[in-house]
Amino acid sequence: MLLAGRRVLSQFPLYQMFDSHYKKDAVIIGGGISGLAIAYRLQRAGLNILLVEKSARVGGALLTEEIDGFLVDCGPNSTLETSPEIGHFMDEIGLQGHRIYANPSAKKRFILKNGNLLALPMNPFQFLACRLFSIQAKLRLLAEPFIPAAPEELEETIAQFVRRRLGKEFLDYAINPFVAGIYAGDPARLSVRSAAAKIYALEKNYGSLVKGAIKVAKQRQKMSETSKTKARLFSFQNGMTELANALAEILANSIQKRSILDRVELPGASGDFYTLSISQKTKRIKIAAKSLIFATPAHVTAGYLKSIDKSLSAKLQKITYPPVAVVFSGFKKQVPCRPLDGFGFLVPRVENRRILGTIWNSAIFPNRAPEGGFCLTTFIGGMRQPDLPQLDDRELGELVFDELKDVMQLQEKPDVLHIKRWEKAIPQYELGHQNSINEIEKLETEHPGLFISGNFRNGISVGDCIVQSKSLSSKIVDYCTKCVPESEVA
Repeated sequence: MLLAGRRVLSQFPLYQMFDSHYKKDAVIIGGGISGLAIAYRLQRAGLNILLVEKSARVGGALLTEEIDGFLVDCGPNSTLETSPEIGHFMDEIGLQGHRIYANPSAKKRFILKNGNLLALPMNPFQFLACRLFSIQAKLRLLAEPFIPAAPEELEETIAQFVRRRLGKEFLDYAINPFVAGIYAGDPARLSVRSAAAKIYALEKNYGSLVKGAIKVAKQRQKMSETSKTKARLFSFQNGMTELANALAEILANSIQKRSILDRVELPGASGDFYTLSISQKTKRIKIAAKSLIFATPAHVTAGYLKSIDKSLSAKLQKITYPPVAVVFSGFKKQVPCRPLDGFGFLVPRVENRRILGTIWNSAIFPNRAPEGGFCLTTFIGGMRQPDLPQLDDRELGELVFDELKDVMQLQEKPDVLHIKRWEKAIPQYELGHQNSINEIEKLETEHPGLFISGNFRNGISVGDCIVQSKSLSSKIVDYCTKCVPESEVA
């Protein structure tokens, strides 16, 4: 007799053709932080899983290299502990003693204005006293609570939203550089509803950013959540790749590297499972999976979905990922330059520079440079200047030195120069992005057992991906428990 409300996979003859080694509760495609976090949670829940990664390593953009005594994070250099869930996750995977928190001075961020580095104000009193904004801009901000909300059906860019509510100067010298620093993006193209959802929600729910921020702060205290402006910044003793390595070790028996998903056969009359054809170096295997999770970049997921949903595939293919060059400069001894007394600096578009900003790595976390030395990471390209990352290493090195010499009064070239180019760096949540997310949700409803993840959905940061993995893995576990083996049927 069948258990009510459950599917019994072994009643389907084709499923029985697969060796048990090739039957999986869940197959995850993509070994970046999203795929790793989902795989870990599913395995911990008792599911029989497989993670498929096409390259020779897992971790995606989590990539740390040790070069001549310097610790070089080629991708994300840190993440924010905005939710207790992030800390719990780190403790679960055995990294409780490996986390390191940023130097308190790293809370200070600088913005380049008229060739000078000016501190970004962190509270109302600093804002009133700061030199970054004019008196006119400060008075304009005081008017924000009295500006009516936009019609709900209107989709604005971040630039349109901020200009309307806070004024052009605040857009130019606060929002523009931070959008470049977070997304490597252009606020004139990003959707405020998708890329700055919490800010958008303040206007929608409270009619004002100021009023909303006050009320939300009280709510966060009750929920034990932390705003990004107050959240603690952390990394690991051996860099961000330590997170990927910890997950890879736990999942060692469930990861197939250098493997490519060639074909997906959807569930049909022959059974309630996905048939996957996977190519490896010397063989091709077929796997029967109760659930299939794509945790790949949007353009990669688009290719897999082309035969399933052409409309969604086309939308995902259009999600922009601008190129970014990450240029690391390591100095084995102190050389003349301005004090490294903060996180680093960001560059507004109106300053007409060739860099997006620079992080002062060794001022943020310990053990990033040899004793007596220091190191910096500079970002180039993005939506602002997408052609610059194509310069050769010598040209990029000269470009960075020239910019830092002018901005930071740096007098000597680095002892170590390391360049990492990301051809497709960060997904841009542009106008219409929510339509793509709605179509993803529709696809998941129409194809039970198929799930889409990745940092193009609900947040781009490492912390966002970890938090999202919890809710998504819960849905996957719920789905898979509806499919029980014949031995469990009474």
